[in-house]
Amino acid sequence: MQYMVQIASKASTWEADMAGYSEADTEALFAFMAELNEELQRNGELVDARGLGGPGAATTVQATDGGEPRVSEGLDAGREEILAGYWVIEVSSHERAVEIAHRLSTCPGVGGKPSNEPVELHALPVEPA
Repeated sequence: MQYMVQIASKASTWEADMAGYSEADTEALFAFMAELNEELQRNGELVDARGLGGPGAATTVQATDGGEPRVSEGLDAGREEILAGYWVIEVSSHERAVEIAHRLSTCPGVGGKPSNEPVELHALPVEPA
């Protein structure tokens, strides 16, 4: 079973949130992620994982009735959240996917306290053989 595991962040506070991390907080965050990714890789469960840039690194593309795309740097106005990172995992059960998502929710935040941020699990459809 494959799942996409997603962590989102508030677009409006991205910069302020990142500025609140001390050097030690950032090191703890990266160490946590590296340890988890290494474990998933050892277990043969990691398909892909990426941390993404903030709202300033995004480009929004939207179709228009005139046929030309509307392209703007950054997020679409009014967008509340931005995808901050994702993992594609292949696990033996839904319970294992929940276990991994729960662990991600405990990722250290500012001051080293668990962030307890929501983590979304999306089951990926089985591709036809």
